[in-house]
Amino acid sequence: MDFLSEHQPEMLPGKRQLPPTQGVIEAPHGTTIVAVTFPGGVVLAGDRRATMGNVIAQRDIEKVFPADEYSAVGIAGTAGLAVEMVKLFQLELEHFEKVEGAQLSLEGKANRLSTMIRSNLGMAMQGLAVVPLFAGFDVDRDKGRIFSYDVTGGRSEEHHFAATGSGSIFARGAMKKLYRDDLSEEQATTLVVQALYDAADDDSATGGPDVARRIYPIVTVITEDGFRRLTDEESSAIARSILERRLEQPDGPRAALL
Repeated sequence: MDFLSEHQPEMLPGKRQLPPTQGVIEAPHGTTIVAVTFPGGVVLAGDRRATMGNVIAQRDIEKVFPADEYSAVGIAGTAGLAVEMVKLFQLELEHFEKVEGAQLSLEGKANRLSTMIRSNLGMAMQGLAVVPLFAGFDVDRDKGRIFSYDVTGGRSEEHHFAATGSGSIFARGAMKKLYRDDLSEEQATTLVVQALYDAADDDSATGGPDVARRIYPIVTVITEDGFRRLTDEESSAIARSILERRLEQPDGPRAALL
């Protein structure tokens, strides 16, 4: 970004000049991203639907990307700008590692992403906002951490779980009732799919598991061993088990009462 700022600043998202418009710009938007920590790491997941107004623009969009070996980004907001921002973020982290001979700290990665989001503020004011969720394994603290952002680049560290996107309010409610401090990795991956299912149940912009087309949520796990994306077989097994249980309990599992 520093190189482009000096030589071709017009290539940066925040420097582009958009023509004046009336009304909302119709562009594909990604929706719900969720994350949850567990002892030993963090899980980051997202649904597969992109919408453009009231139309489903894409049913199998990729919303969760590895940033480097120990971190990942889930995108919500304007899909095209978000993917471009993630690619630039990946390149910056790789460049830093090659130049310095060491990885940037997780805190440093979160701060750098905040700066990149802030540079897109001009376009965000015209309706082309990007609001990602950043998660990773902090090798210095030996635990998973989650960071959320607003359109101005404001950064907040979330504890235990977080969600962003149009269905985040429903996903967060589901995670609030189901989360425990002693979740296993398998339970954490099931929890995020449950949360995405609840979000899709109440938010039309969030896509649920599509058994007919074999489209299932993207689920990634980041531990001390690095970034790992669940295979289609693993994701489909979790989604199908949830669907089977929802036939008996359409509203999902019940949290234990105090």
